[in-house]
Amino acid sequence: MSGSALLSWSDRIGQWFGNTPKEGPDALPVRVHGREYGRTRAAPAGIKAFDQSLVWAIGGLLIWGLVMVYSASISLNDGPQSTPFTQVQYLVRHLAALGIGFIAALLVFQIPMDTWEKAAPWVFIASIVLLIVVLVPFMGRNINGARRWISLGIMNFQPSELAKFGTLLYAANYMVRKMDVKEKFFAAVTPMGIAIAIVGSLLLAEPDMGAFLVIAVIAMGILFLGGVNARMFLLIALVLLVAFGLMIGFSEWRRERIFAYLDPWSAKYALGKGYQLSHSLIAFGRGEILGVGLGGSVEKLHWLPEAHTDFLLAVIGEEFGLVGVVILIGVFMWMTRRIMFIGRQAIAMDRVFAGLVAQGVGIWIGFQAFINMGVNLGALPTKGLTLPLMSYGGSAILLNLIALAVVLRVDYENRLLMHGGRV
Repeated sequence: MSGSALLSWSDRIGQWFGNTPKEGPDALPVRVHGREYGRTRAAPAGIKAFDQSLVWAIGGLLIWGLVMVYSASISLNDGPQSTPFTQVQYLVRHLAALGIGFIAALLVFQIPMDTWEKAAPWVFIASIVLLIVVLVPFMGRNINGARRWISLGIMNFQPSELAKFGTLLYAANYMVRKMDVKEKFFAAVTPMGIAIAIVGSLLLAEPDMGAFLVIAVIAMGILFLGGVNARMFLLIALVLLVAFGLMIGFSEWRRERIFAYLDPWSAKYALGKGYQLSHSLIAFGRGEILGVGLGGSVEKLHWLPEAHTDFLLAVIGEEFGLVGVVILIGVFMWMTRRIMFIGRQAIAMDRVFAGLVAQGVGIWIGFQAFINMGVNLGALPTKGLTLPLMSYGGSAILLNLIALAVVLRVDYENRLLMHGGRV
């Protein structure tokens, strides 16, 4: 790589964090910190390229999640054959996923939203293809009775995570294309409904009802924010509620899970389908106000299943108490609100696709965090959904970081346009 190329990249990274570019041939004198004169290019100077508070919130959740994954998983391989590596293998894998996700996010940030708009249908089609591939016996990996993963050697990839991202891109692209018919129910909703039905049928075949629920809410949210008539939106919501009700009613094991959620302490469920929830509630009870301290959780010691993935919040509640849980909920609420604001800002600038994509990511992160927290706290029936940005899981971390990089790109383009620049 040439020296000029390296300088160009260092300048670009510096500008992302609001640094003043280095002197160039077309530099102009400006006052720096009110005392000295420096030089900068003729392009708008002093513009922070994206929302730094949002980046700090994301970084804080990632670091906290890394610490908690290590804390929750440290005892998973403490048998007679345990070695120093086996005790940190989940930490190492999570670090690798974060590294891959960070590199992917940097690359995704370089892609203009116009390119994403053109690629949206193809990303959605690719996600459907992978959802089909994962159902092929010698391609998909079966874990705990569910065929949801494709082994890539360095990590197990979960196509349902790509389906969430592909759905929000496709739904935003669809609403932009269907702006003229959004008041007509069948013309506006039927094609999108068919697409979600295809994705849903493939997810239920895995089975992965939790991912289907998140995808359905993302699609509904984007349709509503895109201007679909409110009465039509309520009708869609009613249809989905009836559909989920029928799926639960006609599935014995789903019914049993609901009954276990209603009374996890009963003799029938305490050692069966209510076992995970009951031990999650015990973990929160042990944590009380301030927690037992980092690393002091007892429930993670082979009592609480999936403590490092779906039930990571229970370990946080036990080790950090009510205070830690409230802080975590507050960070997710603020982050979701901030992402939605970035989307509204883009829509106000007539960048409808970019705005709907950002708001779709906000719905995704916010709703999935809400479901995970509700499940851990016993407010919702048990569902296999991870806590975004924090739980162990390579493909979830990867797609979360890619989606948030797209949001930061939307914010970057918003700021650039507001200061007279061009995308």
